[in-house]
Amino acid sequence: MADAVAYEWTRATAPDGTSFIRAGSGAPVLFIHGVGMNAAIWQPQIERMADRWDVIAIDMLGHGRSPLPPQTPELADYAKQAIRLLDHLGLEKVSVVGHSMGALVAQELALLAPERVSRIVSLNVVFRRPPELAAAVRERAAALTGHGDAAGAAQTIARWFGDPVPAELTAAAGKTAAALSEVDPEGYARTYRLFAHADNDHAERLPTLAVPALFMTGSEDGNSSPAMSAAMARLAPHGRCTVLAGQRHMMAVADPELTTRHIADFLSEDSSQDEGAQTSFESAEFRRALGSFLTGVTIVTTIGPGGEPRGFTANSFTSVSLDPPLVLVCIAHKALGHPVFATAKSFAINVLNESQKAASGIFASKAADKFATVHWRPGQTGSPVLDGSVASFDCDLERLVEAGDHSILIGRVRDFQHNAAQPLGYCRGAYVTPGLSQEALAAAQPGTDVGAILENGGRILFLEAPGGSFELPRGLGLGSASDGKSLNGLLAAKAIEAQLGFLFAVWDDAGDASRTHVYYRGTFDVPASSDRGIRLIDIDAIDGLKIADPAIRSMLARYVRECTEDAFGVYVGNEVEGEVRPLARSNAASLSTGDQG
Repeated sequence: MADAVAYEWTRATAPDGTSFIRAGSGAPVLFIHGVGMNAAIWQPQIERMADRWDVIAIDMLGHGRSPLPPQTPELADYAKQAIRLLDHLGLEKVSVVGHSMGALVAQELALLAPERVSRIVSLNVVFRRPPELAAAVRERAAALTGHGDAAGAAQTIARWFGDPVPAELTAAAGKTAAALSEVDPEGYARTYRLFAHADNDHAERLPTLAVPALFMTGSEDGNSSPAMSAAMARLAPHGRCTVLAGQRHMMAVADPELTTRHIADFLSEDSSQDEGAQTSFESAEFRRALGSFLTGVTIVTTIGPGGEPRGFTANSFTSVSLDPPLVLVCIAHKALGHPVFATAKSFAINVLNESQKAASGIFASKAADKFATVHWRPGQTGSPVLDGSVASFDCDLERLVEAGDHSILIGRVRDFQHNAAQPLGYCRGAYVTPGLSQEALAAAQPGTDVGAILENGGRILFLEAPGGSFELPRGLGLGSASDGKSLNGLLAAKAIEAQLGFLFAVWDDAGDASRTHVYYRGTFDVPASSDRGIRLIDIDAIDGLKIADPAIRSMLARYVRECTEDAFGVYVGNEVEGEVRPLARSNAASLSTGDQG
């Protein structure tokens, strides 16, 4: 997408009095604003899209310079206003982007006249509000008098941007407040009263929505929540949900670059892409994320038809393909959640860590409210991503395959994350913790030399040593932050936040079997300390370092090689000879036992 350019737009009026803005050239796109706004609120999108699209932004009935709606309007009144504008402009078919109330109008337009709509984007749209939200918005609607309400406008800004408004959103909040101050009070009141009761108007009709549809909201939008967008995407035959992390209700104004990029990418897709988003991942990093699953345990999640979170425990997880990025998980036909997951548009797979045994058991049970026991956030598709997971894979449903008494859910990965925590395993009917106990092994002998190869973004942490040489962080025993001679004491003294992972090497000195060396793989956060003794070295530059200890040099040469091959092992022996005992390769992560639903 091109950088924002200050395109000149044309404001005009259609024969029925509808006011609109037009700019650019190319495939036509109609923008419909929300309650209290006007066509000019789309200026950031016009500036970013007019180089490729014919952008038309309409003033809804009762807003901007357009006439008032009927005393008791319906969504169809606003949709028919848009159709009349298309007729006036001689446009047979357009893509439609709507925000909040404008998104409901866009949906109504696509349902009322599907032959006039190519694609639809619903931003921050409401759907089946929970009772407490429905009561609050209807109370606000009932209080409107049609004579303006400065206090109510201030409360609206607080709901949309935060109270107080964050400094970085001051300009966006000011622009939004200015639009609210200009709206016709009577037009606002009539439209808002409709908006307060229209959140369920399309529940029965969304399954007939014939066009590709993107439902996009912000993770922090409590009134147009990710669960609402995920539920609508689930009902629409060609629906897709995207959740923008950290964004709130006015994300198109607050972060126009991010929001517009998603809109433009969706509108640019051809029909062959409609079944799943085309996502490009760096293959090695994706393989590393898949490698976080070590014959382990997962919780699979989605959003149900009513916007409620659903989940089950499964160990039948595996990677399928790197290009395109595909994974699969199985669910039994007899599982209570099978009807929900078999018809879901998206789902997330959460790989559990060693401390999440209780969550695994609860999600394998028939507990009434499984999500009350865990902390979670909506992923990019709106599906719940559990806090603390070793890895998570947020997926669109690529394909459902029936296999015996199970269904195989093949997911196209939209987003993923992983960390260095230890995964939870399951074998022969019992949980296992495959991570070697750092404390027990490191404390086996009082004089054990304990060190770590700590990585961050392809760089390894070294400490400068006398004579221009380098060494890895190490100490006598694992110890604690208060023990200055231990590894943890050294890291604490240098303000290094490290997370130790798997064991990498264990050896004894050839001439002194009582002297043991233990080294772990791990990760670290780049230290804020100005300690000049800390050096971050690219992995491919390690070979050129001056390292005094030949055993450490040999170990690091193996680390570099295994990073390249993405196949790690554990060295056991002495400083002269020993063997590397391989771990399981990371692109095969499945277990044949059945899952719980």
